[in-house]
Amino acid sequence: MTPAGKESTKYFRAIYELSPGDKWEHLFNEFWPDYKKWFLREGDEARPSYMQGLKALRKHMPELVPTYERLTTLAGGGDTASRFLSLYCPPPYLSGCTQAVWTGGQPALVRNYDYSASRLEGVVLKSRWNEKTVIAMIDGIWGALDGINDSGLSVSLAFGGRVSVGIGFGIPIILRYILEFCDDTESAITVLCNTPSHMSYNVTVLDQHQRFATVYITPDRPPVVRQVPVATNHQGKIEWPRHAWATATLERETAAYSMLANTDETLEGLITGFQCPPIYNTAHHRGFGTLYTAVYRPLSRSVEYLWPKARWGFDMDYFQEQQRWVNF
Repeated sequence: MTPAGKESTKYFRAIYELSPGDKWEHLFNEFWPDYKKWFLREGDEARPSYMQGLKALRKHMPELVPTYERLTTLAGGGDTASRFLSLYCPPPYLSGCTQAVWTGGQPALVRNYDYSASRLEGVVLKSRWNEKTVIAMIDGIWGALDGINDSGLSVSLAFGGRVSVGIGFGIPIILRYILEFCDDTESAITVLCNTPSHMSYNVTVLDQHQRFATVYITPDRPPVVRQVPVATNHQGKIEWPRHAWATATLERETAAYSMLANTDETLEGLITGFQCPPIYNTAHHRGFGTLYTAVYRPLSRSVEYLWPKARWGFDMDYFQEQQRWVNF
């Protein structure tokens, strides 16, 4: 979500800070100048007031409010920064993504995140802000693109392929709320069905009991819960043909289903398939290349982040801070 720029490389970091402190404050100070420009790009009056964002958080995610207040203090307590950090009615933004649930043997949630390299924060954060330890790829400086908590609950998002924009939260804060307070797929579904999103997304959830679901959420019609193991960038049918063609959403969906239907397939084979076309996207020049593959394993409460020539592994007990440049 940071402004466009160089697309050939991306800096990734893994950071460990249980409670919001100096490390998170450093991230905020690093990312805020670009986020501020993005947040105000349609003018100051286009974004909700501080009180509107706070009231929405108190209504829909009250348990998260103390964390929000702590972060706004670390951010300096300014009005614009506090409005941004509520992630309530932010500017619209689009991404790609493919995600699939593996239930053979050890369950896993495998996902590719497709977006502009310059707009990804590239920060994997391990934290314990509330009741649960969480490992997540962050967005919006504290939201989550995907992640896992110490209950083994794993979640990831994909853009839903619809142009509608409405009144609601940016999806990363909804995923953060799920990871902070939910134990299983059922409770995550409840959050997704009752928390308004400002755009359409397909959110896939998997817990340690191999219960999974994909929830189609939109700003203008009721959510739809489907027990399907694959999600790309449409919600059952194509509603934005141009975006569907540009991101090959149907081709990626077909490829993922084909691998899951193969009785000889293995989890490692599925992961390999996610790093090959058509699921792996090399269109970085158009801002929709695959930036990483994540593999979440609920039973071991672990995650791997993969790139063509690198692989990071973390779990709730072992998390080593590290960094690397990735070439695309």
